[in-house]
Amino acid sequence: MGVFTDTTHLHIFTWVVAVILFLVAAVMAKGSKGRKVIHMILRLFYILVILSGAFLFFAWSSSDAAMYGVKFLLGVVTIGFMEMVLVRQNKDKPTNVFWVLFFISLLATMFIGMSLPIGMDFF
Repeated sequence: MGVFTDTTHLHIFTWVVAVILFLVAAVMAKGSKGRKVIHMILRLFYILVILSGAFLFFAWSSSDAAMYGVKFLLGVVTIGFMEMVLVRQNKDKPTNVFWVLFFISLLATMFIGMSLPIGMDFF
């Protein structure tokens, strides 16, 4: 299981790809065949992000369980907002609030993730 828990490379790769796919799907024309395909691939990456995050959570949470738990929950909330934006766009409903909530939760998740012991030390 070392490939999942020794470094954060796999987890970072999966969420970066997920965010890129989300942004591509969000700007594509509503109802197009390509958007549906990208949305389905994005849902696969949601699962990969959660699985790689869960492996890291169970391997490293003994050092600071509360912060790892908060980061895990914020990550799931971020994925939820991503999905809400795409689904509401398909239904022609307003998405401005969900865009703002997505960016806030993404930044909060990244900040907490970087400040954890396995994260990167910028300061």
